[in-house]
Amino acid sequence: MNEYEKYVYQDIQKWRRKILKKSGLVKGLTKKAQNKVNGMIPDRAHRVITEGIKGMVKATLVGSNITTKKHQYHGLTLRERDEILKEKLSNYRKTAAAEGAGTGAGGIFLGLADFPLLLSVKMKFLFDAASVYGYDTSQYEERLFILHVFQLAYSNDEKRRETFDIIENWELHKERLSDMDWRVFQQEYRDYIDFVKMLQLIPGFGAIVGAYANYNLLDQLGDTAMNAYRMRVLQEAPKDY
Repeated sequence: MNEYEKYVYQDIQKWRRKILKKSGLVKGLTKKAQNKVNGMIPDRAHRVITEGIKGMVKATLVGSNITTKKHQYHGLTLRERDEILKEKLSNYRKTAAAEGAGTGAGGIFLGLADFPLLLSVKMKFLFDAASVYGYDTSQYEERLFILHVFQLAYSNDEKRRETFDIIENWELHKERLSDMDWRVFQQEYRDYIDFVKMLQLIPGFGAIVGAYANYNLLDQLGDTAMNAYRMRVLQEAPKDY
């Protein structure tokens, strides 16, 4: 393990502690309220929403896989891969912020359109991240890993810890994972972004909220993806110490 890899290892430990840390009281109460509201929604409605988001995500997975350039980062060091991803993340944050400002300025109808647009930006970023770190997104297991990284970025305490364990021990878990629990996937994501996205629908205020929210949601995803892939790279690297 060289000096940079040792630095990354320490960085991952800090990230790990942050991920596993229990949320504050306000977030806990918000989650309880959201769970109560979700419990009041009929199962039929949940199924419709779940199928809708499942279809939307699967469509973005296919599109992102087609447009992602594969096998172009051979022979790079971990430092070089990190720098490439940071540059890509900077561009994706700007794209997401501009898209959020544009749809937020349009009020309710364009604000609602932001959901699938932002989702496609996030998925495309994750496919790029996988490619940067040398993983082949044409493989089903890698697309499944991408969905777990997404879920880790936008889940609350219990599901976040469960998902982190899957990612941290991917080689042990991947064989038994045939698909996502789509109902949990969509519910966690909606609960995570609901409040800020509702603010985005307010005319005259939505553009500011949309730009800020989308920028930070991409930032959160970028931090999660970088550390998840770094962790895999270090776990899979030959040990010389």
